[in-house]
Amino acid sequence: MASSPPPSRGAVVGRATRGTTGTNRLRRVDRWLARHPALRRTDDALVVDLGFGASAVTSLELHARLARARRDVEVHGLEIDPERVARAAAQLERVHAGETTFATTAAVSFARGGFEIPTPGGRRPVAIRAFNVLRQYDEPDVADAWARMAARLQPGGVLVEGTCDEIGRVATWIAVGGDGRPATFTLSLRLTDLDSPAVAAERLPKALIHRNVPGEPVHAFLRDLAASWERSAALGAFGPVDRWRRTLEVTAASGWPLRERSRWRLGEVTIPWEAIAPQP
Repeated sequence: MASSPPPSRGAVVGRATRGTTGTNRLRRVDRWLARHPALRRTDDALVVDLGFGASAVTSLELHARLARARRDVEVHGLEIDPERVARAAAQLERVHAGETTFATTAAVSFARGGFEIPTPGGRRPVAIRAFNVLRQYDEPDVADAWARMAARLQPGGVLVEGTCDEIGRVATWIAVGGDGRPATFTLSLRLTDLDSPAVAAERLPKALIHRNVPGEPVHAFLRDLAASWERSAALGAFGPVDRWRRTLEVTAASGWPLRERSRWRLGEVTIPWEAIAPQP
């Protein structure tokens, strides 16, 4: 793979993340990323966890999940708050000492950084996971943040930007290509005890959350998805997975271009960005 220029040594770009970090909170996006073609095809399996949070756990979990698909994967966690970086580094020492359930050989590192995505040796990551980061920004800031991060990707790499609830039962994310343009939108739900897929409205990414109003495509999509869930209630007798699959079949039949059918059983649905992109 061709070498790439090192990242800027200027000021860190962005704001420190807020809130806590929950174990298993990001499992839904992690397992989606583990199956992404970019990870399977790359010659340099470096993945950045931007805004890893109050502890090292999300970066360590990300590595553990991705390592099942790529044994040579490396995860580089970035945070703006130097205290969080120091805390994560101390936790990593315990991992390497065998004092945790994570592999002592986990190829994980931590550093201070933001949207400029500094990496060891200036390497370009194959993937950047930026979860629960942009929710504290204004909607007009999103495109610039996407562009800054995507510019650091390897050719064919992917930026996954999204949000989730505190325990990871509801998650949504946008896959952005190296050109900084969004490609797909994914919604992932814990189906057990799900009242309605409309719950995802509360956890939409910043680019969409203020667009969930009549006249916007994302509002129509969530409305139709919820209506299909209600029409599929009879399938609930066979379990929530059967009801969800039927929900998506009905939704697709109504004209929505749903993708990744093999992942429907996991409570996921992916749709091309152009189908739900905000109105200009």
